[in-house]
Amino acid sequence: MVTEAEVWEALAEVPDPEIPVISVVDLGVVRGVRVDGERVHVEFTPTFLGCPALEVMRSQMAERIAELGAEPEVEVVLDDSWSTDKITAEGREKLREAGLAPPTPRGEGTTLVQLQANGFRCPYCGSRDTALENIFGPTPCRSLRYCRSCKQPFEQFKTI
Repeated sequence: MVTEAEVWEALAEVPDPEIPVISVVDLGVVRGVRVDGERVHVEFTPTFLGCPALEVMRSQMAERIAELGAEPEVEVVLDDSWSTDKITAEGREKLREAGLAPPTPRGEGTTLVQLQANGFRCPYCGSRDTALENIFGPTPCRSLRYCRSCKQPFEQFKTI
């Protein structure tokens, strides 16, 4: 029989389909795991209600659980409860290392950071001298920014 800890470990290996440098666990979309005999029930909430990767995430998690020898039940909870505050510290570091500026958790640092001209640090050089290039990134949860110091473009994970 599989344990809850083994399921969490397995899910930590499932990459987010749109940002593969971070797992679904580090992204904070996995809300809970319950093991009931041979059946494993997982609840997860996508980053936003219209997430195009929803079914991919569900099938990847179910496949990983099945590889453990358990029967997966992966439930999508669409109550709009995910926020960028759910990204783990490790996940934020993985985003930064990949050149994507992670959002600052609420209650840490500045408030209303999106209204401040220099609120986002460049993930490459750390400068706050950055500019919003395009509010629309490759997905609705990301924007495109430009660092005036090192001249690198980078993606910013929007604070949700």
